[in-house]
Amino acid sequence: MSKEGSSMVRAWEATLRKTQAAKKRANNIFGTMSVAHADDDNDNNDNDDPDRQSISMDGYNADKILPNGDYYTGQWLDNFPNGQGKYLWTDGCMYVGEWYRGKTMGKGRFSWPSGAIYEGEFKSGYMDGIGTYTASNGDTYRGQWVMNLRHGHGTKHYSNGDWYDGEWRCGKQEGQGRYQWKDGNYYVGDWKNGLMSGKGTFVWISGNRYDGYWQNALPKGNGTFKWPDGSFYVGNWSNNVDEHTGSYYAPGSSEPDSNFDWDPQTVYKLDLADCKIPVGEKVLILPSQKKLSVWNSTKDGDKPRRMSVDGRASVGVDRAFGKMHMWASDGCTGDDNPAMGRRSDGDVLSLHFDNGIPRGIPLQPMRLPKAGKRQGETISKGHKNYELMLNLQLGIRHSVGRPAPSSSLDLRASAFDPKEKVWTKFPPEGSKYTPPHQSTEFKWKDYCPLVFRTLRKLFKVDPADYMISICGNDALRELSSPGKSGSFFYLTHDDRYMIKTIKKAEVKVLLRMLSAYYNHVRAFENTLVTKFFGLHCVKLTGSIQKKVRFIIMGNLFCSEYTINKRYDLKGSSLGRLTDKPESEIEETTILKDLDLNFIFRLQKSWFQDFCRQVDRDCEFLEQERIMDYSLLVGLHFREKSHAGELIPSGARTPTGEPENVGAPRLSRVDMDNLLVDPVRWASINLGSNMPARVERTVRRSDCEFQLIGEPTGECYEVIMFFGIIDILQDYDITKKLEHAYKSIQYDPTSISAVDPRQYSRRFRDFIFKVFSEDI
Repeated sequence: MSKEGSSMVRAWEATLRKTQAAKKRANNIFGTMSVAHADDDNDNNDNDDPDRQSISMDGYNADKILPNGDYYTGQWLDNFPNGQGKYLWTDGCMYVGEWYRGKTMGKGRFSWPSGAIYEGEFKSGYMDGIGTYTASNGDTYRGQWVMNLRHGHGTKHYSNGDWYDGEWRCGKQEGQGRYQWKDGNYYVGDWKNGLMSGKGTFVWISGNRYDGYWQNALPKGNGTFKWPDGSFYVGNWSNNVDEHTGSYYAPGSSEPDSNFDWDPQTVYKLDLADCKIPVGEKVLILPSQKKLSVWNSTKDGDKPRRMSVDGRASVGVDRAFGKMHMWASDGCTGDDNPAMGRRSDGDVLSLHFDNGIPRGIPLQPMRLPKAGKRQGETISKGHKNYELMLNLQLGIRHSVGRPAPSSSLDLRASAFDPKEKVWTKFPPEGSKYTPPHQSTEFKWKDYCPLVFRTLRKLFKVDPADYMISICGNDALRELSSPGKSGSFFYLTHDDRYMIKTIKKAEVKVLLRMLSAYYNHVRAFENTLVTKFFGLHCVKLTGSIQKKVRFIIMGNLFCSEYTINKRYDLKGSSLGRLTDKPESEIEETTILKDLDLNFIFRLQKSWFQDFCRQVDRDCEFLEQERIMDYSLLVGLHFREKSHAGELIPSGARTPTGEPENVGAPRLSRVDMDNLLVDPVRWASINLGSNMPARVERTVRRSDCEFQLIGEPTGECYEVIMFFGIIDILQDYDITKKLEHAYKSIQYDPTSISAVDPRQYSRRFRDFIFKVFSEDI
């Protein structure tokens, strides 16, 4: 035998020994598995092939010892686990349950080498749905999950005897819930970020109880401490003795007893000392992070590829599908979707509706809009609005830096009075209250300063950071053209805040609705309406006597992610098409209703929160007679090729070129890294940094103004941003005349200027069709 032949034999023998050992090890762990199959009666046929299999029209049963030592037994289809199956990784992790095209999908059981177990529902590789997780330390959680995190309602029993029953968000207690300690003490009320925060009641086993507000697991704010005999202590609570004030009342007495000797700080130091919440066990390896060793039998001589449980390739440059034309995202092939056609050579064609869309034309891969330069022109010296910018910065620095007593969130009605405003004169040489400056003399007006100061506090805006963003050494940037209303927009250097010039009528609208706006955003932390931080006016003195009014808002698209597409959605069709050719559309171009070619799919709990909040926000705007608002949506696509083509979720095979197993991976934001990073999760809120999917749609050619296209099954992983903007337009006489005039020429339902009630109904109907639950 030649030397080369001898080497091949030795290599084969080594491989055989390795696979037999792996199979023996896997059988010891798995035991016996039975899968219902048409050919199960043939199991008695001996086969020395380690990958023995029984074939059927729907796939086959297989025992596969994979080259890296992993082991799979169960149903197999198209080179992927599909149906019931068990997969054992070499590190001891194991999944037993339902698969769909290589993804854990349906009901299953995932176990860790540590002894931890999850039993429940899976979706696209994630623990998602209803499930029970038992940690290695004995903690048990049963309830709702979203993308590997406790999210929704759930109950957790701790190994030390404590338990919690209530709402969860992003893996931590948040919302309404009850926590009971093993000694019988319990708390019922609001939670935030895993701690008692908000309004709640704590009851001790002794009979004592505290009813009031909490912050970071301690009483903070108005509250009452009661004893079983009927006596009570009421006041403003704080762990800081200097901020704590209150009075004691004896049983049945209506007058405070100043002689009662009791230190409220004992509640902090003694009563709550042992009422700690255990830190849960951290899951170091998530199910979606586990890689599968799967076979690609059509290219490169059966070379194995590594894929994650959610179907992502761990090597190779992911591009659009080859023969599959990107249709088989998440298994949405022509066989599964009756709206698709298929040629005999396997190419998936465009949708073949009986009316409108021509048959036999494959959809083209989607491309990202071209990257534009950073938005806005820096306002440097010599710019026509340079002095106006200086005036604005001087005024903001004065308003925010002015000393003011700390106020509670409960404001008096007088604070919202439109006449509540402060004028300040800024001479160039300076004054007792203002610094010298290089601009011309101007006057500065603050509208309802206490309200906006409290709003910034409510929105957790740090005053120092706010001043640095707007008034730092870096100049503001002016957007290149004014909006449709003629207003100019300015961005801060860090993109956190947007400053808009507004008309006097809009100022009146905001001041009129300010009290209702304040109560709304205070009541609904996840409100989608624009966040306002300040309302000001600059009046130039001298012969010009020009007044410029500003509103300062949060920038919805301030993020570490690049916003690839932007949409302004109203639910109307007239004039709701971008007038730019596709070649001129950039990432910063604002697209409109008739440009939209996606349906936005949110996880179940987020979709439910979204629907509830849109209803609340629209009811508020309708009550305030506001119309013409819109939902601003920004999308960051997570999967894209170097050529700028969007890659559907689940795409595996590069297009046009042989598969290069050794090629580097694409640069992407890995969802699993986000899931295990609590700081990143803390930034995810309704409408901000939200992981989601979008499904591509196609409009019928026979329907000129079809607002929402037909879904294609082609989905993309995105990070979403959205919020309701332009909420200062009331239905005044101008809008009524516009409605009457346009109704003569066009369908009244297609125009923007309609009655607030009709506008709210149409807006919601449209938004609830564009957004849907990701099933």
